[in-house]
Amino acid sequence: METHGEKAMTVYLERDRCVGHAQCFAVDEHLFPVDDNGYSTVESFYVRAGDEDSARRGVDTCPEHALVIGEEVEQAEGPN
Repeated sequence: METHGEKAMTVYLERDRCVGHAQCFAVDEHLFPVDDNGYSTVESFYVRAGDEDSARRGVDTCPEHALVIGEEVEQAEGPN
């Protein structure tokens, strides 16, 4: 991932906490996909610029706190 010195936000799923409320999906179906039963299928991901507010809202809506925002760390220039 190349971010040119920008801060990157990461979202993680604690899969064992997800019980299928799908509240995150209701906020943003592209950032927070779910399976047919409403369980999150999210893997950890870097949030793209412009998606930060949706990511925070999606994480905040989870009543089980299954989604977690990782530290916003400064990313160095260049490929990782």
